[in-house]
Amino acid sequence: MSQKDLHSFIKELEERGELKRILTEVSSELEITEITDRVSKAHGPALLFERVKGSKYPLLINAMGSFDRMSLGLDTKNLDELGSLISEYLDLGNYLSFKRLIKSIPRLLRLLNALPSRSKRRGQCQEVIERDVDLDTLPVLKCWPEDAGKFMTLPLVFTKEFGTKRQNVGMYRLQLLDKTTTGMHWHKHKDGSQNYKSYQEQGMRMPVSVALGCDPAITYASTAPMPPMLDEMMLAGWLRKSRVRMVKCVTNDIYVPANAEFVLEGYVDPTEELVLEGPFGDHTGYYSLADYYPRFHVTCITHRKDAIYPATVVGKPPMEDCYMAKATERIFLPMLRMIIPELKDMNLPLEGVFHNCAIVSIKSRYPGAAAKVMNSIWGMGQMMYTKLIIVVDSAVDVQDIGQVWEAVRTNVDGEKSLILSEGPLDALDHSSNEALYGNRLGIDATGIRTAVNSDSVTNTFHILGVHKEHPSQAKKSLSEYMNRHKDKFVIAVDSEVNTSDLSTVMWKVFNNIDAKRDLLLVNGKIGIDATKKWKEEGLTRDWPKDIEMTQEIKQLVSERWKQYDIGEINK
Repeated sequence: MSQKDLHSFIKELEERGELKRILTEVSSELEITEITDRVSKAHGPALLFERVKGSKYPLLINAMGSFDRMSLGLDTKNLDELGSLISEYLDLGNYLSFKRLIKSIPRLLRLLNALPSRSKRRGQCQEVIERDVDLDTLPVLKCWPEDAGKFMTLPLVFTKEFGTKRQNVGMYRLQLLDKTTTGMHWHKHKDGSQNYKSYQEQGMRMPVSVALGCDPAITYASTAPMPPMLDEMMLAGWLRKSRVRMVKCVTNDIYVPANAEFVLEGYVDPTEELVLEGPFGDHTGYYSLADYYPRFHVTCITHRKDAIYPATVVGKPPMEDCYMAKATERIFLPMLRMIIPELKDMNLPLEGVFHNCAIVSIKSRYPGAAAKVMNSIWGMGQMMYTKLIIVVDSAVDVQDIGQVWEAVRTNVDGEKSLILSEGPLDALDHSSNEALYGNRLGIDATGIRTAVNSDSVTNTFHILGVHKEHPSQAKKSLSEYMNRHKDKFVIAVDSEVNTSDLSTVMWKVFNNIDAKRDLLLVNGKIGIDATKKWKEEGLTRDWPKDIEMTQEIKQLVSERWKQYDIGEINK
């Protein structure tokens, strides 16, 4: 059944044994993060912290942190079912005969739910109105030791372009600056930032409202890569099979979901100086660097009488946000197939943290099909940020990494199988020499041109740990190893990385390379330098730190584990 609000979702999770209530009082500063990180990586339940120090509100986290809970939140048996349903909408053959059209009526009627309604009445989110704003009353998390402060991590930021009624919602983290203001972390390429520019050009304040704690379909829709002209609430309504009821805010003209737990109403003033925001332990598994962003002034807080504060923790995968990314993968795959007919399936591996890797299978009927598909993907919306695209034949199951690796080892033929593409990169990419721009890599692992190995190359790979003491040392170590050994693929990582942990190694590869700078080709063999880079190696900015919890907090959580009553987990 569809979830009408966050409370109903919590109730169903609990009935299914997918939620654990924590009655012990905990701290929102680091302690909740360490607990959640352990539970998340052990594929554990959603957590409802009933008592958070300094706040009267309970905190929900890891609510969508599994495939089952993500599917439950989007009212589907599994995420592939949603993709199949969208494929049926896009199949024009379903509407070209009377008989097929009649069968399509239930599916077409569901589209009526995609139209959000605007109500003049107050919503649940406005049962309590607080004009004397104090953001410190909320149990906002300080997630990681070197975060600049406390951050709201699941905010739905509603804005609209100047002079229009069309709204947009995006999920942009909010750093608490004081009791009434936060940073507004929208990147240059985000719709919220574009709307901000429209007010900046007019020299006028921009109304902004932030919803916290909507039902899962609304929360997910705020992260979806929708075209600018489409309201994300249309996707939410279709997913939840009921129209999203929107209500007007108390102090501005923004409309927000009536079922939200909290709403922060306020404005951003484009004439104000930008504020330093960050660093923040981000979904890449690294700290994103501090930068300047607008200040969000909160002038009113409204909420339910029994409000529950929602949060998530991001960091080294897998974590809760990974399952939201997998939902996007399955939901939007049919649309990609319409534009790229060769495309069969796609896998955005968890280690690729959304934008760093895509594995696709294609019907490779002609030479160059893999290259055509790669360039098509790089030319599409947010897919342009994909750092690495691996293309395999349609017979390969891209969800089975073992099959993918076998195709790569067998079919890749040195430099002939590699395509470099220079272009825009995600704002969180740290490995390119310049911010927002660098080199992307395509690997053709299809069998259209089967690799022919010489006596000096074998279909094996080796992971090399390098204790880096000077610039370009990893490249030198790679070269020396490749000249002495026959492995087709050699990956260099920093010595502190466990070379037997393939998930971590792949995470380093996807995050740490710029294709043009970090590839080494030697007699049909491919070397990849996935170590941390120094400025002497071409960087124009600082290299971020890996996210790591303090030993003190790890020890504290270990000592208190029985008090949390979560049960034993294997991290």
